Order: sequence, then C-alpha cells, then structure tokens
Amino acid sequence: MSGDMPHPAARVVMNSGEISRALRRVAHEILERNKGPEGVVLMGIPSRGVPLARRLADSLSEIEDVTIPVGALDVTMHRDDLRRQPTRMIARTLVPSGGIDDKIVVLVDDVLYSGRTIRAALEALSDLGRPRAVQLAVLVDRGHRELPIRADFVGKNLPTATAERVHVRLSESDAEADEVRISGGDR
Repeated sequence: MSGDMPHPAARVVMNSGEISRALRRVAHEILERNKGPEGVVLMGIPSRGVPLARRLADSLSEIEDVTIPVGALDVTMHRDDLRRQPTRMIARTLVPSGGIDDKIVVLVDDVLYSGRTIRAALEALSDLGRPRAVQLAVLVDRGHRELPIRADFVGKNLPTATAERVHVRLSESDAEADEVRISGGDR
C-alpha cells in the first residue's frame, strides 16, 4: 500500500526522525529477542523493504559492532493475485553469501496490511533454503489482516480505515524526504 503518489490531502503520521527512531528501536528489539546478532539475516521485500533492511542492518552494526547480512526477497511469482494483476515488475532476489539455512531470517517490509505479501514471502523463502526461524519486521502495521500473520517487530501501529491508503516515502527509492502519510477515508 505504498507505491502510489500521496493524495494532496494526505496527512503525515511519521517524519524522518520518527522513522529513524522506530528503526533503531526495532533493531534493539531484534537483538533482545534473538539474544544478540548471531545468525541473524535480514531479507528486505522490494521495493521499500530493501532500504529499510539496510537501515536496520546499519543500526544493528552501530549497536553491536558487527556486520549483519542483508538480502532482497522478490515475492512476485508467489503472489495470489497474479491472475487479477498479471503485469508486475519482477525484482531481483539477492541471498547473502552465507545463505539462509539454519539462520534467523528477519523479513523486512514497509507496511503490513492484509498479510498476503508476507504469505508470498514465506513461500519464496522456502524456495531458497530452510531457516532456523523466520521473523517479521515492518515499519507500519495498519491492521486489516486477511491471513493469520502478525509482525514480530513494528515501528508504528497505525489503525486505519480500509478506504485509507498508507504511503511510505524513503529517500533511497523515492528521491523524497522520509515520511509516512495517510490519505483517503473520511478522517
């Protein structure tokens, strides 16, 4: 729910500083939950999950003075809506050099909504190997799940109406200042 240009009446719900603080907090939570950085691999889901995964890796490195492997996981061919929207750009899957077998893979995405992208990511991940555990980190959890999927690490819970849209803008992918906006609905 983040690819379209924001509506002019969109309201900012997270600015650059708030995004940075949320990612730093999530990095601390990842370390705490996994008792340190050992075996942790971050896999970003294109498009905005990839730069978020890199930013998380930078935060983890600052905290623990280690290098955390980062990859990208394209889920396009595993989506359940290909028949309805068959023209999708396929992104590249990049597996870190150590692979994912017996690792703690943290999937990273910008917005968690229905859960369908994460279901596709779990399927795509199973094609690559067998992680010891899979966890999910998202910048925004907006609710409205259609599948029994929940995030382990959330930058911000953002209750929304189904008619609203959440727009995540990151400097790496949008050539704009970092921010999260909501548009639409009757708010």
